This record gives sequence, structure tokens and C-alpha cells, in this order.
Amino acid sequence: MKLEVLQFELNARKVSVRVKPDATLLDVLREDLDLTGAKRGCGEGECGACTVLIDGMPVDSCIYPALKAAGKNIETIEGLGTEDNLHPVQKAFLDEGAVQCGFCTPGMILTTTALLAKNQSPSEEEVKVALSGNLCRCTGYTKIINAVKVAARNINKL
Repeated sequence: MKLEVLQFELNARKVSVRVKPDATLLDVLREDLDLTGAKRGCGEGECGACTVLIDGMPVDSCIYPALKAAGKNIETIEGLGTEDNLHPVQKAFLDEGAVQCGFCTPGMILTTTALLAKNQSPSEEEVKVALSGNLCRCTGYTKIINAVKVAARNINKL
């Protein structure tokens, strides 16, 4: 199978990688670029564990054709904050105990980041709708929803 060159911006840096024409963005991120924050969950775009931001919008990378990412701006959890300087959403998830097994966490955090970029004061119902594509088996969602509210308050203080 002939490989094709894919170029895009990843976590604020330009990337060029040779990919199979049928590769998904998740395949490229995990296998070619060694970024494992996006998780391989259902493989059908239903669980949100593979969520990344493409041009600021949450996308299930497991069903997103890699070549469609050409020229796009992609952000993964690895590009959101650093260990020494967490993004306010990451900090809120930690502070509120919204992280248990951690499998869904990157997708939840990126989806929350996208929500708060558009709506800095979402209602609880708006949070639930925004996160409806991200499944969590551990927390029961209460701590996650609280974390989103705390993140919104903290971002509004900046």
C-alpha cells in the first residue's frame, strides 16, 4: 500500500508524516507520532476516549480519516498543559477528583476545553449535552460536572 504525506499542525507545531490512505487520525497519533493520550476505546466513535480537538472542535479520532486532517490544527491532551503548568480544566479535574481510572479523562478534558472556549458559563444541562459523547464507567459523572463548573469559574477569573 502506497503511503501518503500528511501535513498538519499538532499541539502548536507543524508535523509531516507518511500514512496509509486508510489510516485513522487515532492510528497516526498513537502509532506514528507516539502520542498515547487519545485512547483506543470502542473504535466506532461512541465512547469519546479518542477525542482530540480539530480546529477547536472535539472529534472522535478513531473514525476520523487521517488524510482529512491535512492542513488542520489538532490539539491532543499532550498539548494542553504541562506537568508544571496545568491547564485550568486539567487542574479542576484533579482538584475535584474527576479522575479515577483515567481512561476517559483526556477526552473529557478536551471536550470541556472546547465547551468553555465557546461558553464560559455553561449551565449544568449544557455541560451534560457537551459531554454526552464521552462515556465514563467510574465516576458517575457528578465529579466531572463539578470539575467543569470549577474550571469555568477559574477561567473566568483569568
